[in-house]
Amino acid sequence: MIRSLVALGALLLLHVSLGAEPRRLAFERDLTVWVASLDGTGAQKIAHGVDPDIAPDAMHLAFNTISEKPGRHIAVADLATKNVTVFGKIIPSDNCYRPLWSPDGKQILFNIFVDADWQIGLIDADGLEFRYLRRGATKSGPHYSACWSPDGRSIYAHDLQTLLQLDLEGTELNKWDLRPLFPAGDLTSESRLAVSPDGNTLLLEVDMHEEMNPAIWTLDLGTGKATRLTPKGLFACRGCWLGREEILFVSRTANAKEPVFLYRMSRQGDHRKQFLRNADNPSVSR
Repeated sequence: MIRSLVALGALLLLHVSLGAEPRRLAFERDLTVWVASLDGTGAQKIAHGVDPDIAPDAMHLAFNTISEKPGRHIAVADLATKNVTVFGKIIPSDNCYRPLWSPDGKQILFNIFVDADWQIGLIDADGLEFRYLRRGATKSGPHYSACWSPDGRSIYAHDLQTLLQLDLEGTELNKWDLRPLFPAGDLTSESRLAVSPDGNTLLLEVDMHEEMNPAIWTLDLGTGKATRLTPKGLFACRGCWLGREEILFVSRTANAKEPVFLYRMSRQGDHRKQFLRNADNPSVSR
């Protein structure tokens, strides 16, 4: 009887593992969005666009449309069919960027320009309901670089001076003064933030003053300790978590004509290795 139960459990685990979608990597290349296996092989071009973010189920891709006319819109591609849905009229702006899937895949967070300022917007994955998470009509002004917490109950963003944790109604939960954390650098409106899968560490892209280069840092959200991961002289940006112990980031040489490279490194900042050529804005499914 016990052997039968063990065998049945093994079969159920095998069935689940076979039915689960493997984790995938998304990236941007030459104004198009791509999806590949986690090791970078089998890359497929999905659509014309930028800023891709792959859904937790690895079956959909959110990104920004681009066109000859001014404006950026949020779009979602079905990776099986490559059919693209553009979220147009329901979003009250023609300037939106950097969509990010919620951990449960039900909502998309993005930056939206309206009322002459940058706001944080949320839209359901089916594109039927839109709302503002927090508008810039606050004393601190606009908020940038929004990203999800792993439990999907809050987001992190900054206003150039302060790092904030907000719940999904826009209420402030925590805040950190950026100046003492990064006295030799600044966060910009383009700086990327990403929370580790365990929710304890924030990955940040910091523009370093004297070096004229961005660098990848971490912030321990419990202790407030900031640690630089990439060395001086190395251009490093667009950090994202590959897993609990590995990070992806983008780098390039001083020659702007050279394509960017995707690197991987440990959570401690060592074991850096060139991973994929001509790949920008990486994201990884859960």
